[in-house]
This record gives sequence, C-alpha cells and structure tokens, in this order.
Amino acid sequence: QVRLVESGGGLVHAGGSLRLSCVASGRIFNVMGWYRQAPGKLRELVATITIGGITNYADSVKGRFTISRDNVKNTVSLQMGSLEPADTAVYFCNTKNTLLNLDYWGQGTQVTVAS
Repeated sequence: QVRLVESGGGLVHAGGSLRLSCVASGRIFNVMGWYRQAPGKLRELVATITIGGITNYADSVKGRFTISRDNVKNTVSLQMGSLEPADTAVYFCNTKNTLLNLDYWGQGTQVTVAS
C-alpha cells in the first residue's frame, strides 16, 4: 500500500514563493512528482523526479519551480517561485507503479495566488 501526504499549500500574492512537501509511506517507486488541477480544468503535470534525480518540468513552470527528493526520508518537495495567479490550483503528489500502470495520489493541497 502507498500513502502520500502533502503539506505546504496556502495563499500567496503574485511574485511570492511557496514550498510543498509530500511524505510517502509504503512501497516507493522510481518516479514521484507533482500535478495540479485548477477549477474546470484537467489535472496536469507540474514536475517529476526519479530516484536518480532526473527531473522533468511542464513548460509553464520551468525556471520558476524546482522539484527535489530525499530518498532516505521518502519525501518529494516542490519549491515554487515567481508565482502567478495562473498557478492557482489544487496540487497533488503522485507516484507511479509503471509495471502495472498504476497511479497513487495524495489528498491534494490548495495553492492560491492572489493578483
């Protein structure tokens, strides 16, 4: 069983910063990441990171967000900077069992960026 628990969301003004954290328990898979879902929109990739530290970012967050991972503590974090109102969404921690094509999700944390 996999459990993901996010923390760190909140309200911030445009241009500000926030840091999201996710603690994973149970089986740990190679890829962990963050997705987000804004009202009325589909859930979208924000960033992923492998156990080896290979990262992937959505074009919309490149240069502003940084994903990191602690393989000893089983945590993945997302440092978000230069936040924009368009970043407002519920952010979800994710990990994948790629062999079974199975996703695991946290409960989500709200990020609101005020203009």
